[in-house]
Amino acid sequence: MEQIKIQAADKLKTKPDMKNLPFGTYFTDHMFLMDYEEGRGWFDPRIVPYGPVSLDPSAMVFHYAQEVFEGMKAYRTADGRIRLFRPMENIRRMNVSAERLCVPKLPEDIFLEALVQLTRLEKDWVPSESFASLYIRPFVIATEPHVGVHASSTYLFVIITCPVGSYYPEGVNPVKIIIEDEDVRAVRGGTGYTKCGGNYAASIRAADRATAKGYSQVLWLDGVHQKYVEEVGSMNVMFKINGKIITPSLNGSVLPGITRKSCLELLREWGYEVEERDLSVDELTAAAGSGALEEAWGTGTAAVVSPVGEISYKNRQYTVSGFKIGELTQRLYDTLTDIQWGKVEDTRGWISEVCRF
Repeated sequence: MEQIKIQAADKLKTKPDMKNLPFGTYFTDHMFLMDYEEGRGWFDPRIVPYGPVSLDPSAMVFHYAQEVFEGMKAYRTADGRIRLFRPMENIRRMNVSAERLCVPKLPEDIFLEALVQLTRLEKDWVPSESFASLYIRPFVIATEPHVGVHASSTYLFVIITCPVGSYYPEGVNPVKIIIEDEDVRAVRGGTGYTKCGGNYAASIRAADRATAKGYSQVLWLDGVHQKYVEEVGSMNVMFKINGKIITPSLNGSVLPGITRKSCLELLREWGYEVEERDLSVDELTAAAGSGALEEAWGTGTAAVVSPVGEISYKNRQYTVSGFKIGELTQRLYDTLTDIQWGKVEDTRGWISEVCRF
């Protein structure tokens, strides 16, 4: 493995108020970079001062959106440890995304070492406040200066980090979501199962409409029939209906979330019957209307677990769990965050320690 070079910043930034952190606004002192050339592979891994990246205006990422990214966090425990949650899951998922977008796969060992070394260097940026963390954003962009539709011959791998508080202003309180019945997010055979910017760009119009109506997120339906539930905004989604846990299957247009996977493992461990299957909007609204829908929640790195208190579809509103966080939703949130912040022992091998000080 090529050694990662470190160029420390001459002047460090003034850190923000860690007790009042917006999401994705303040960035740390350093970033990781690594280049790729066709025929040479990935080379020159380095940590440098955070700053602008110079690209030719014809760089292919600008014209054909050939890029992939990930989202993960580093957590500080009460006794001074800094740790990552299931980092290899993110690394492997990014390489799945890369394969779909014709981006060269990243060496897993260098990727993990870059995460560890950058997080160690930025350890003073990892918040100690409750439920705050250091968000980590790895991404790859196509850099070849060429206008023409084909895979780029050069790429840049970047990791940036930023301290964050809660993703939603509501915190862990229930959010209102609206089922989108015009736009679609993804189709099978497309890029729905990847983390690429195009998926998120295509979601913005519906998200803006939802926000204008007072909703926090959009609940997406499948792109073919607009009949089956898929994802809620930037998260996977789960429902407790008549005691069973139902979540959309990974059918090629749903992102295989790491928090989703962790929740399903916990739920099965706790003895719940879990169904990964198609769930029609008619079945969901019928359950909501009859009271069979006991709880609903989104899962994702940014929010961890986000309870759903209201679902809107075709101008009809359905209240879920009395617009309160459900007992099972709370248990999932508490269990995951307790593991992440070291309040309970990790017995599943989910935690990778970065440093202790």
